[in-house]
Amino acid sequence: MARPSKALTAKSSIGDWLKHPEGGPLLRALLAEGGVDEGVLRPVRMIAVQQLVKLSKGRLPQHRIDAMVAQIGGTESATDADKGAAEDRAPAAGSSASVVSTGPSVVVVIGAGGMGELIARRQGAGRKVLIADFSQATVDRVFQQLAAEGFDVSGTTVDVSNEESVRDLAALAGRLGRVEQVIDTAGLSPTQAPAKAILAVDLVGVALVLDVFGDIIAPGGGGIVISSMAGHGVTLADDLEDLLATTPADKLLNIPAIAAITDPSAAYGISKRANQLRVEVESLHWGARGARINSVSPGVISTAMGQQELASDHGDFMRSMISASGTGRIGTPSDIADAVAFLLGPTATFITGTDLLVDGGVTASQR
Repeated sequence: MARPSKALTAKSSIGDWLKHPEGGPLLRALLAEGGVDEGVLRPVRMIAVQQLVKLSKGRLPQHRIDAMVAQIGGTESATDADKGAAEDRAPAAGSSASVVSTGPSVVVVIGAGGMGELIARRQGAGRKVLIADFSQATVDRVFQQLAAEGFDVSGTTVDVSNEESVRDLAALAGRLGRVEQVIDTAGLSPTQAPAKAILAVDLVGVALVLDVFGDIIAPGGGGIVISSMAGHGVTLADDLEDLLATTPADKLLNIPAIAAITDPSAAYGISKRANQLRVEVESLHWGARGARINSVSPGVISTAMGQQELASDHGDFMRSMISASGTGRIGTPSDIADAVAFLLGPTATFITGTDLLVDGGVTASQR
């Protein structure tokens, strides 16, 4: 027996409308009237169809969406959709979205390794700093160093692959003040972990951080995901890229192509490509709150993780890539902290939903 189609309303996602046997033709016809096809909606398939009114900047009037919903038999009006959306955005008591709209500026740094520690120093002056890491020992070490240097710092552990843990972190950040900057540097490399763990942290973890903190980021705020130049070396089918960009975080590991990955290097490269794709889509989510989100893709950086990779079986290949690059040198944590400071700073307010490749020219030389 054929499964009945999911009922559609103005709050249903664009993707659900396009997949619906009746809703798909209606939405495509509406787009055709404006001289465009569904390809333009690829980056925003996860948002509600109601949001097309705002995104079209007046070209798509509200009454056309209302008519389309009525024709499909939806019972929710645009007014109901707006009310529901407001209810969705309203924080429940004790939820991670229960953040103050006033108070001191808070910068959250997730992943307190060499890169995260330097970024916390660079961004933390005059702000409350919340550092989070999977390792309690790492949190304690960085907390003590920053506190001794005069920073207003707090620290906690977090498992970015666990939604409840990420929401607890966001709730803590919200209690400290206005969450204006979020930098996610957490990640596992192919020499550090098996494929399953890499996918949980580098793929699912980033999606969770983007989802949860996108609900509480302060207006005018910004976020950074540390991806990798490895994501620029991965070519994926369009349908897989769509899935990586829009699948709910808790369903990402169920994508067949992802569930089949056993090679740590493949898990790492695909996760980093997914980070870049996810940032594109999440820029709309963050933008609705007046905030920006970007990713930075480092090359070979002289951190503990980078040195571990250089000491691995493929270290000679990495050194040859560095030698052939335009700069001919390994990167430093300062190179990445500078890029992060730029993207979060006042001269980058027109930059969102994009990736900044900071690899010393390695990718360019390889191409």
